Amino acid sequence: MPRIVRELEALEVRRLTKPGYHAVGGVSGLLLRVTKTGARSWILRAMVGSRRRDIGLGGYPDTTLAQARERARNAKAMIREGIDPVEERRKAQAALKAEQARLKTFAEVWEEYRDAKLVGVTKKTRQHWINSIKRYALPVIGSSVVSEITKTDVERVLLPIWTTKPVMGRKLRQRIERILGFATGKEYRSGDNPAKWKDNLDDILPDTSEVHRVQHFRALPHDDAPEFMELLRQRKGNAARALEFAILTAARSGEVRGATWDEIDLKRKRWTIPAERMKMDKDHTVPLSDAALAVLKGMARDSELIFPAPRGGKLSDMSLLAVIKRMNWNDRTTVHGFRSVFKDWATEETDTQDFISEIALAHSVGDEVYRAYKRSDLVAKRRRLMREWSKFLGYQEQGAEVVNMEAAR
Repeated sequence: MPRIVRELEALEVRRLTKPGYHAVGGVSGLLLRVTKTGARSWILRAMVGSRRRDIGLGGYPDTTLAQARERARNAKAMIREGIDPVEERRKAQAALKAEQARLKTFAEVWEEYRDAKLVGVTKKTRQHWINSIKRYALPVIGSSVVSEITKTDVERVLLPIWTTKPVMGRKLRQRIERILGFATGKEYRSGDNPAKWKDNLDDILPDTSEVHRVQHFRALPHDDAPEFMELLRQRKGNAARALEFAILTAARSGEVRGATWDEIDLKRKRWTIPAERMKMDKDHTVPLSDAALAVLKGMARDSELIFPAPRGGKLSDMSLLAVIKRMNWNDRTTVHGFRSVFKDWATEETDTQDFISEIALAHSVGDEVYRAYKRSDLVAKRRRLMREWSKFLGYQEQGAEVVNMEAAR
């Protein structure tokens, strides 16, 4: 016959400090466990089926003696019904965890997605994601429970910019779709993705191709470019020289205005623009023609920037456009339009392969060409092209030979 343990009082339990297991009576198998560190907790030692279980009932003194006895009685009642209290508790905890997960907000899931999925992207791409979600999505659905977000909610995010900023609207929809897909994968929500386009949002929003019309920058006929450059060379000031350098290198305005001396390798006649300043998020090397080098050699070295503004800092894009305007060419071209002039000239007046001029413009090229480009950035061929371009514009260049395709036929 099992030994009947005397039922201890609360004061007696408080004095139990020796490490080990102490029977406290009142319910058979109820023990107070004391560790070597002095921590104390309640344990119910009982047979569950053919296995002996030590069932935790809570810490002491947060769980009082009376509460421990009540929990022990309930556990033993479950055992008599054929229920394992430990397994039942695990199921309840799992259900609670799942329910809490389904109560995660879009903002919380976005943070998880950002930390898990944006680790391998470029710094610029990551910042684009953060800026778009923070600016457009979070104010509308940031506090919404992710499992309850509907197509109507996504529409509310997109509608304000869908027709006014169609490119951003399309990117934002794709990003929200990926975040909600991530939530489904983490079992925070179930069902169809409310941000998907086909057979979903396409029923209520116009196709971006119907609202997005590309507005090309005005560009000169390339035959007029030498005349423009002759007049440009007569203009003074850093803005005029920046514009001249931009045209000679076929670079974007922002790349030139932000150019620094440490990006220039005069010995190798190269300008290497770091990825963070490039639209494609990749370093871009520009072979410098003699004319482009002459522009650089004429600039003062009293600033980190090659073409600083008169009062310091970067020139504005409007300052370069103002040069064109003062030359009375503003209704015929823009700063960016000269990149189109370069492309037209390269296509119509030279025997250069198309992908070479695309690389010179820092455009994305096909997979096979890209792999070849990665093995060799084709500097020699691009240097020849830039020298031909410079000579076409009226500069003296060594090693340049413009090939007129009409004359070659």
